[in-house]
Amino acid sequence: MEKITPKTQFRNIDEYISTFPENIQAILYKLRKIIRESAPEAEEAISYGMPTFKLNGNLVHFAAYKNHIGFYPTPSGIIAFKGELSSYKQAKGSVQFPIDEPIPFDIVKQIVEFRVKENKAKTGNKKTSTKPKST
Repeated sequence: MEKITPKTQFRNIDEYISTFPENIQAILYKLRKIIRESAPEAEEAISYGMPTFKLNGNLVHFAAYKNHIGFYPTPSGIIAFKGELSSYKQAKGSVQFPIDEPIPFDIVKQIVEFRVKENKAKTGNKKTSTKPKST
């Protein structure tokens, strides 16, 4: 497996996933598929060196590590599903799914759907840009 460092620049999610062993690639592809199905309007990107889905701002990120898959649905996504995620290691805006255990794709789906609603509602409340138009 290629050594992945924060300085590695990926052009897209496929390139990121291709750097991992096949068993990890399978998990990452399934995670990506679940996110795409749950947020069909979201755009794929690489942000902070991680696969990212954007919909009116960052929606979720994910990344593979030696012993876990990191899933980053922002603090609100973690708080809203605190009970469902209670058996996993968490931080303010992230959760770690151990590689040697089944990934809870059903919970991931619910979190992504929650984040889609949250981001759509957030932009519905924003005023239109007040930046002057260049002439």
